[in-house]
Amino acid sequence: MLAGRAARTCALLALCLLGSGAQDFGPTRFICTSVPVDADMCAASVAAGGAEELRSNVLQLRETVLQQKETILSQKETIRELTTKLGRCESQSTLDSGPGEAKAGGGRKQPGSGKNTMGDLSRTPAAETLSQLGQTLQSLKTRLENLEQYSRLNSSSQTNSLKDLLQSKIDDLERQVLSRVNTLEEGKGGPKNDTEERVKIESALTSLHQRISELEKGQKDNRPGDKFQLTFPLRTNYMYAKVKKSLPEMYAFTVCMWLKSSAAPGVGTPFSYAVPGQANELVLIEWGNNPMEILINDKVAKLPFVINDGKWHHICVTWTTRDGVWEAYQDGTQGGNGENLAPYHPIKPQGVLVLGQEQDTLGGGFDATQAFVGELAHFNIWDRKLTPGEVYNLATCSTKALSGNVIAWAESHIEIYGGATKWTFEACRQIN
Repeated sequence: MLAGRAARTCALLALCLLGSGAQDFGPTRFICTSVPVDADMCAASVAAGGAEELRSNVLQLRETVLQQKETILSQKETIRELTTKLGRCESQSTLDSGPGEAKAGGGRKQPGSGKNTMGDLSRTPAAETLSQLGQTLQSLKTRLENLEQYSRLNSSSQTNSLKDLLQSKIDDLERQVLSRVNTLEEGKGGPKNDTEERVKIESALTSLHQRISELEKGQKDNRPGDKFQLTFPLRTNYMYAKVKKSLPEMYAFTVCMWLKSSAAPGVGTPFSYAVPGQANELVLIEWGNNPMEILINDKVAKLPFVINDGKWHHICVTWTTRDGVWEAYQDGTQGGNGENLAPYHPIKPQGVLVLGQEQDTLGGGFDATQAFVGELAHFNIWDRKLTPGEVYNLATCSTKALSGNVIAWAESHIEIYGGATKWTFEACRQIN
């Protein structure tokens, strides 16, 4: 009799507790409490604190379950990421070990990527590499033609013999490039052969650059200090020029230069200025299939320049920190303007100014895919906004053209590295 009454008491108590809470506390447990026969079991239970204790236990259990669920979800995400990375490693291993397979190229640079130049070049398809070599050969031939004109005015048997020797070497290189193209078309090429051919041709090109530079040194003494241009014949991460002078703090500027390039896609980075803590303090870049852009404190404006037609073009960009107003000029004519480009941000001083490469770190961190390919000359910077008339004088090689009051184009201000070369500037001679 007593056992049956106790069972009924537990059942009623469970019903009271379940009915007294509107929330679902998940799994429950029944707690039996002895109460007098004639007492209100639900009220007595609540008064005794049994319901509160039960709710507290249930909430603790539910919190533990939720924490475990979050831990399981986090572990699942970690497992998924590791599985993805493992799959990438396996696929890369398959590509590297496959005979006769070319490595894929392109894509944005990943942080921490190596700076090995041969590695950068090997990612370029063989046909594109040969195309670049062909452009380099054409550049060398143009330089030889200039030397030939110079030698006519200054007859020298030594100059003529060197010129003939260089011309012979260029002819040999052209035959090697044509032979390599035919091999590619017939499908006989492999990665090892491509590398050997590229190294052989690059070695010969380096030798030619050095010999031509020696000849061109003979012209240096007979030209003004600003009548020179820089040549960046290949897309590498080691060929660049450095301006010896840094920039002061500037609240406005105008940067102008002559450019000549037929590189595609994108002519690369004509110049970059980096300061401690900000690699993109002031950058001009045309990368991939994107239009040319100017970056100020990592803020971007797209420019309307079209210059990769293999002809000389004069470009200028003006900017003021007030409202971030900018203007873009090509060949003396304004082609675009805008505002809100890094407004009220002064250009910071004491940085590093590099021609031909984009800096990811102060004075380095170059990426071959962003390198400038072509010729560059008359790079000048002012700490004010030039007028349209002043820009036009620069673009037309007028005798009234100004030199930069912050950075003026002069051979004594430029250091070159990695095979970039200096030679007599030709754009103004063609215009005049």
